[in-house]
Amino acid sequence: MLSEENNGNSLYEDLLLPYPSSQRHGPSHSNRFVRECQSVIHGNVTHESWRSSSKRGLPVAESKIFVSSISAESEKPNWVSGHMTFVNDPLRTVSVLEPGGAGGCKIGRKETVERTSRPKKCLYSQNGGYFSTHTGKCLGNVVSDGTLVINSKGIQNAQFGIKKDGTLVFGYLSEEDVLDKVNPFVQLVSGVVWLLRNGVTYIKESVAIECEETQETGEFQRFVNAVSARTAVGHDRDGRLVLFHIDGQTDNRGMNLWQVADFLKDQGVVNAINLDGGGSSTYVVGGSLASYPSDHCTDPMWRCPRKVSTVLCVHEPLCQQEDCGDHGVCTTEYGCVCDAGWMGSVCGEVCLPGSYGDGCNQMCECRNGGSCDPVHGHCTCSAGHQGASCEQECSIGFYGISCAQVCHCQDMCTCDPVTGACNVTYTEGPNSTMHRVGHCLASQMFKTRKEEDFAHQRKPYFTEATWMIISSVFCALLLATLVCSLFKNKRKSRVLTYRSDYSYLPLSATSGRLSLEDLTDLASFSHDSKDARQEDDS
Repeated sequence: MLSEENNGNSLYEDLLLPYPSSQRHGPSHSNRFVRECQSVIHGNVTHESWRSSSKRGLPVAESKIFVSSISAESEKPNWVSGHMTFVNDPLRTVSVLEPGGAGGCKIGRKETVERTSRPKKCLYSQNGGYFSTHTGKCLGNVVSDGTLVINSKGIQNAQFGIKKDGTLVFGYLSEEDVLDKVNPFVQLVSGVVWLLRNGVTYIKESVAIECEETQETGEFQRFVNAVSARTAVGHDRDGRLVLFHIDGQTDNRGMNLWQVADFLKDQGVVNAINLDGGGSSTYVVGGSLASYPSDHCTDPMWRCPRKVSTVLCVHEPLCQQEDCGDHGVCTTEYGCVCDAGWMGSVCGEVCLPGSYGDGCNQMCECRNGGSCDPVHGHCTCSAGHQGASCEQECSIGFYGISCAQVCHCQDMCTCDPVTGACNVTYTEGPNSTMHRVGHCLASQMFKTRKEEDFAHQRKPYFTEATWMIISSVFCALLLATLVCSLFKNKRKSRVLTYRSDYSYLPLSATSGRLSLEDLTDLASFSHDSKDARQEDDS
C-alpha cells in the first residue's frame, strides 16, 4: 500500500496515511536495523523455480469469488471477500503492463487498472508492483513482454517473473539474474515480502532481509501485520499461476500478510509473493471494476477506481515465445513479431525472393540474376556481374562470383566473365581495349595455323618470325612488280604514238586480192600521212 497526495479529485486520488499502531500477528520485531538496503550485482540471492503449466485446449483462466471468515485475536470473526484466478498457460497468457501503456514507468505515469488493461483486452487484471508515492516512478525490476523497462541493480525484494522457457520464478534476484541473456525474463515485477516458499510460510525471513524503503506506510512490521486489502501472485503444484485479490479497508476488513499466506497455503499454493496492496487492491474483469472500494473510497457502497502503477494482465493466448522460434518475439498485442528477413505467423519463413526487411515489405533492386539478402537487401551478384545492383559486367581480365577471379588466358586474351574460359570472340565495349584485342588476334592467327598443321600431322617449316619476314619480302616484291608494270604500260603508250607514220596495209593485200577501190584508198591514206608529217616538220 502506498500513499498519494490528495489533489481534490476523490474519484481517482486518495489519501493513504501510514498505518496507525494496532494489533500484531507473528514476530513483534525484526533485525532490520543490523543491515542496510543495498544492490546485489551477483550472488547472495535465493529464489525458487517451477515449470509452468502449458496444457492446450483448456480455458485461459478460471476466476473464483470467495467469501471467508478470518478470525482475529480477541475480536469477532472478520468476513472478507475476494477473487482467486488460476491461469493455465501463463507464458502465453500473462503480461506485466506499464501504467497507461508502454513508457508509463519512465515518465512516472499513474493510471487506473481499467484504463491500462482495456487496450490489451485483458480478461482479468489487478494492480501489480510498487511505485513511489512522490514521483509515480515504478519501483524494483520491471520486464514487460520481453522488454526490460527497469533494472533495479539487484535491490533485494521479493520478485515474480516468467522466463522465456516458461519457468516461473519467485524470490530474490541479482542484477546478473535479471539481465540473463541465455534464458531471459519475458515478464518480471517486484513486490514486498515473500509469503510462501515451497509451501512454507516465509514472512519472518523476508522481513529480516528485504529492503524496507520500498514500502512507504511506516514501520515494516506494521505493514505486515495490518488488516487491509491485499494482492498477491503465486503458483500451485500443477504449474498454474494464481492471482489473489482481497477487498478491504485498513484496520476495518481484509487480511494481514500472515493470513494471506495461510489462506494461499490452504488453496494449494506453493510459492507466492505479496504485491502492491494494503488499501489499493483493484480487480478488473473484462475491463470493468469488480472489486469493492479500498481505503480511498469514503462511501463503502461505491466501487471507485484508483490510479496505480504496473498491472498483471491475463489475456487470450496470442502466441508463446517458443512458437515464434529463433526469429521472432511473442507480444500480447500482435502475436509473433518477426525479425527482419523473416515472415509467417510463427516467423518460420524467409522473405520471398525480391523482398527484404521488417515484414518483408521492401523490394530488392538486384539485376542480372543477383540474389537479395532478406535482412538488409544487399545484392549478391551472379557470376560475371558486379556493382551495388549487379548492373555491370566484370572488368576485363576478371570473372566469376563478385568478379573476384583473374583470367589466365595466354597472349593477353580475355576470358568468359562467367566461367573464365578463354575464347576468341571479341566485341568492343566499355571493358575492352583495341591494343589487347589486336595483340590477341594476331597471336591467335599463328596459333590457328599451328593447330591446323598439327591436325594434319605436319610440322611447319618456318617459325613465326620467318613467316613474317617471308610475308614482308613477298609484299615488297609484289609492290615492285606493280610499279614496274605501271611504268611499262606508260612507255608502250608513248611508243605507239611515235610510230604513226607507218602505212596501214590491210591483210587482204598480202593475199593478192586488192581491188582498185582498195588501192585508191591506200594512196589517199599515204598522201594524207605525208602531208601531216610535213606540217609537223615545219
